[in-house]
Amino acid sequence: MNKNKIYKVLITLIFSVWLINGLFCKILNLVPRHKEIVSEILGYTYATELTILIGISEVVLAIWIISDFKKKLHATLQMIIVLTMNVIEFFLVPDLLLWGKLNLVFALTFVSLIHYTYFIHNNDYVKAT
Repeated sequence: MNKNKIYKVLITLIFSVWLINGLFCKILNLVPRHKEIVSEILGYTYATELTILIGISEVVLAIWIISDFKKKLHATLQMIIVLTMNVIEFFLVPDLLLWGKLNLVFALTFVSLIHYTYFIHNNDYVKAT
């Protein structure tokens, strides 16, 4: 598989994570645990609305990813969002996370994938060895 095809597979995978989490888990509330996490961290009063807004933001980010517009900017934003969200959840609601405190390991793996995709694999200046 050539470099361009691998890149397309990687961005499709990253796009899918944001789309699935935003649309299915949060907007359509197919995974109620996400709303529980939001309500524990941000309060119960507007948990539904905030969860939907977060989901919409994730879908918009997914569209941005698939557009490949300003890719290093959205890659950096993705890494900041994932790390921030997971560190907050690690300390405030580890009992609500799918894998508890181990979620942070999966988050770091996802951030590493984003970093590799946009800053290593797709870097035109990297010399082939």
